[in-house]
Amino acid sequence: MELHRRNHHAAADPSRSILSAPAEDEVEYPEGGIAAWLVVLGAWCALFASMGLLNTFGVLQAWVAQHQLSDYPESTVGWIFSIHGFIVYFGGLQVVKTSLGSLFDTYGVKPLVISGTIGITATIMFFSVSSSYYQFLLSFGVLGGLSSSLLFTPSVSAIGHWFCRRGALATGVAFTAGSTGGIIFPLIVLHLTPKIGFPWAIRVIGFLTCGFCIASCFLLRTRLPLNKHAGASIDLVALKDAKYGMTTLAIFFIESAIFISSTYITSYAINVGIDPLHAYRLVAFINAASIPGRALPGYFADRYGRFNVMAATSSICSLFIFTVWLLCGNNEAAITAFAVLFGFWSGTAVGLAPVCIAQVCKIEDYGKRSGTAFAMSSFGALVGIPAAGAILNRPGTSFPGLISFVGSLYVAGSIAFLVVRGIGGGWGLRVIF
Repeated sequence: MELHRRNHHAAADPSRSILSAPAEDEVEYPEGGIAAWLVVLGAWCALFASMGLLNTFGVLQAWVAQHQLSDYPESTVGWIFSIHGFIVYFGGLQVVKTSLGSLFDTYGVKPLVISGTIGITATIMFFSVSSSYYQFLLSFGVLGGLSSSLLFTPSVSAIGHWFCRRGALATGVAFTAGSTGGIIFPLIVLHLTPKIGFPWAIRVIGFLTCGFCIASCFLLRTRLPLNKHAGASIDLVALKDAKYGMTTLAIFFIESAIFISSTYITSYAINVGIDPLHAYRLVAFINAASIPGRALPGYFADRYGRFNVMAATSSICSLFIFTVWLLCGNNEAAITAFAVLFGFWSGTAVGLAPVCIAQVCKIEDYGKRSGTAFAMSSFGALVGIPAAGAILNRPGTSFPGLISFVGSLYVAGSIAFLVVRGIGGGWGLRVIF
């Protein structure tokens, strides 16, 4: 079995430590084999549920806003989904925090994933019977966000125990699960609701996610020694490191943009007069296109540089937002084309963000550094969706203002990734970082 070795003393230059193989104080990485890829499969099963729900925000938000909560403004309904996204990246890190450090670093992956499996199943079942605003907020926003975080964070961290040099590829493969869920879940809602009703359509999703999560409980496992004195889950002091701090800022901008785009694309289509059935399908189109968008760039990122690929794909996303989405109006073909193009190129950020963090920190610090980065980006999820709803509620602004806001976030994220590349690897055009 192929082994890859990483020197912890080389952490001052993370790009060098990932690509080279010094001889002392080394950690061995299988970089493949049945055991390693079964862990990736386990992460895929867990992310199918957690990220699948995140990628279904557009359908769920549009449905709830038009039916159960039709008397509430967009910005108010948006808080349900923004709180869910916020807790996925931040809430779980704080709630599972102990005096010994994060539970993942202390006890491993299984206690968290088992808890997340129970919680996500309860979330979906409670959501199916909710009718009041506070019920949606508590069931989907709070419980759903916490449960998803207990599946998301440990799954991604577990992959880091088995892959280093091929980490971008392995993580990208695992993250295709979110896109798959984002295809299947909207189609379940669209096609089963007319036959069995919305509550039972949601319960079907619950049964499906429960089965995949149970599989993840058996497949996910760690390999490196557990650090029972890992320290705090959040390491704000680490933000003083220019490379890590700018990486965190870049992820903040990109995650905010992704949340807003995927949540409001359906509402946009309905607003401009597109048939509602096709408008709901746009979420499935985005997620279908993001499957190769999450896997293929990981392959190239391992060879040509993670930050190079992130900067390029983020720039392409901003280009499509300003040249296609902003100008497409009520042209159904143009809206559909944007959904496919945006889905492919935006998928890269989701799969590569964790490995970009790993590249600018020591492996023993990865748990808390990734936690800190996603905790910071979680504030983008918290305020982004309601802020976008507030833009829609302003007279004379509506969707062009929202679209311009999203495009600007992508431009800012692209610049931040380029800055990290320059600081870490140099400013030359041929630099691989």
